[in-house]
Amino acid sequence: MIRSFDQQSEIRNPQSEIRNPKSAIGNPQSSIVNRQSALALVIAAVALLNLSCSDKQRTYISIGTGGTGGVYYSYGGGLANLWSQHVPGVRAVAEVTGGSVENVKLAHKGDTVIGEIMSDVAYQAYHGQGQFENTPQDILGLAVMYPNVYQVVTLKGSGVDSLERLKGHTVSIGSPGSGTAFMSELVLEALGTSQDSLNVRRLSFVENANALRDHSIDVGVWCVAPPTSSIMDLATTHGIRVIPFTLDEQKKVTERYTFYSAYDLPADVYRGVDSPVPTLSVWNVIICQADLPEDLVYKLTKVLFEHNDDMRTIHPFARFTTPENTVERAPIPLHPGTIKYLKEIGLTIPDGLVPKGT
Repeated sequence: MIRSFDQQSEIRNPQSEIRNPKSAIGNPQSSIVNRQSALALVIAAVALLNLSCSDKQRTYISIGTGGTGGVYYSYGGGLANLWSQHVPGVRAVAEVTGGSVENVKLAHKGDTVIGEIMSDVAYQAYHGQGQFENTPQDILGLAVMYPNVYQVVTLKGSGVDSLERLKGHTVSIGSPGSGTAFMSELVLEALGTSQDSLNVRRLSFVENANALRDHSIDVGVWCVAPPTSSIMDLATTHGIRVIPFTLDEQKKVTERYTFYSAYDLPADVYRGVDSPVPTLSVWNVIICQADLPEDLVYKLTKVLFEHNDDMRTIHPFARFTTPENTVERAPIPLHPGTIKYLKEIGLTIPDGLVPKGT
């Protein structure tokens, strides 16, 4: 269900009732002046009641994003502004969260309405696999966003210049509940690298950058759309190296997990990264509670795609947020409201993206 959010509290239940205001109608024997005053009070009370009803009818939407050092948070803030401005009756707010895994759980429980997550997390959550084994989550897709890029970062001079040389070093694989940590665990497993062979830390993007600065970790992992501010800031003061995947390493991961793709991080995306870096990518998806009203999701979808220029001012990767990419790359079935909009603009929806029972 949709939960209501009030301006003073994060989450509130919409079951509160509108109470009738007390009127101040006087005794029938009172003077004309008193009767007029009473009538004025009644009119004012009715006006206040109508205003209260209008406020109660407003839909408050919470968007699960990520940490402040990543793109999810700024992208989610853009979504909140977009929907609040262009969807009548909606007020949306971006919430700082632990990232993809937490966003799935929040949406499943109904604590948020919308979540930004990575496709690998979406696929396993919807199908009840991996960390969600035997507990499929009650979510559907709203739109595909953009590709995240897996970025394994160290400082020049650390002695770590390949993934094979991670063993024995202190490596932050991503904060708990994040898509970065989720992907890191799958990547390490596919490469045959045991976490026991590393000194594993679980830090956020901002914490990664700070820990690399003070040499409390050797390597930090980001899975985020490049460029991201936390790596950019680090690269302005320290020489960084983005550790490359070999072709064989890319193949091992992508053959085991088909939601991952080989990707070359472009040269010059960060200061000191002078040539393309072979790595991996995974698409991001906006999910929603499966039981959201079709009309609401239709309106959210329509505004997202038809005002995408506004999102591009937040991050250039928003250019990938298109109806065509949603049809081609969605990892789970789409909400009926999204499907309604996509059909309206002439796109064909594959059977695999239509929810069961619709």
